[in-house]
Amino acid sequence: MNDQQQQYKQQDQRQQTAVENAVAAGQVCSHSDDRHFSEAQASALAADLDALADKTRAEVGVADSQYLLRILQIQRLAAISGRILLVAGFWSAWWWVFGVLLLALAKILDNMEIGHNVLHGQYDFMNHPYLNSRTFEWDIACDAKSWQRTHNFEHHTYTNVIGKDRDFGYGLLRLSDDFRWRLQNSWQIVTYFMLSTLFQWGVSYHEMAAERVFFGRKKAGRVAQVTDAELKKAFFGKGGRQLLKDYLLFPLLAGPMFLPVLLGNFLANLLRNWWTSTIIFCGHFTAQVHIFKPEVCENESRGHWYYRQMLGSSNFSGPHWFHILSGHLSCQIEHHLFPDLPAYRYLQLAPQVAAIANKHGIPYHSGSFVRQYLSVLQRILRYSVPGSQRQVATTL
Repeated sequence: MNDQQQQYKQQDQRQQTAVENAVAAGQVCSHSDDRHFSEAQASALAADLDALADKTRAEVGVADSQYLLRILQIQRLAAISGRILLVAGFWSAWWWVFGVLLLALAKILDNMEIGHNVLHGQYDFMNHPYLNSRTFEWDIACDAKSWQRTHNFEHHTYTNVIGKDRDFGYGLLRLSDDFRWRLQNSWQIVTYFMLSTLFQWGVSYHEMAAERVFFGRKKAGRVAQVTDAELKKAFFGKGGRQLLKDYLLFPLLAGPMFLPVLLGNFLANLLRNWWTSTIIFCGHFTAQVHIFKPEVCENESRGHWYYRQMLGSSNFSGPHWFHILSGHLSCQIEHHLFPDLPAYRYLQLAPQVAAIANKHGIPYHSGSFVRQYLSVLQRILRYSVPGSQRQVATTL
């Protein structure tokens, strides 16, 4: 590790500790009083956050591009090494195990620290032929353009707004009393683990399910951004290529190691699915996050949008490598405030955002990874039974 990397790591650790200490000391609110946030308060909040974003955006440049290129090199090395070791498992089972782990690492880096952030346009300033939001395609069954429509636009614009943010529960999980209890909610903890296991296919099918392409009745008056035929083509095209690559092409290239390589690819995908699902759920579905009624979007000011993003997201802590593997979505609050800023800067921004939250009396939801994950499981279980469970959508 060079001096610059060591300095960056130490700085991240100090900034992370500062946020955690502030939360522990009560300097940052951990619970909301659901009070009305006035337009004057919203304007003041917007001024502070805009100033922070402008300052950070002015610093974006060579260091950011160098960081991403280093991550890309690590990702490619892990992918190549992992696939070689899967074949080398013929000589040692341990090599096969290491191959699975390296391939899973490559897929996680591709999806989280590279793909998700590149597709947000965070690195478009590089004018890179591959690492840009217009042409990038990632190693996952979900078509990149479909992800940008449902995630970048819909989810980030209407975060946790009932009826508008289709990511809230993914149409499978009841996570508030705004949704009528159904019998299948009784076993939604099992549904959650099944969704996590098949997560790449869940996000791939997400837009098609929402548009009722195969099942259900089309919503009256809804204007789709793409046709059903285009959605089918993207879904089957991208999904088919992923299946051929992982479960036919590379196993065939391995010759007599066909089955071990196929199994290794399956396990690498499984580990990636569990990891990405867990990270995403911990940032969005903890017990602390707020949900909102559709009317909050009517004539919503920038300040109120910022306010809603802060109430609707959660952070979690961990070591330096953990933040990288999470795509820095461990700083989900900062990501929702500044989705176009390079994600590796979120750890630097977190203490400043926490201070702004404290200044304006806004909850800053943060905790250890384990605590936040247990909170997610608690929420899933809590709303698996009928009756009032204390939380419904609010207005601002």
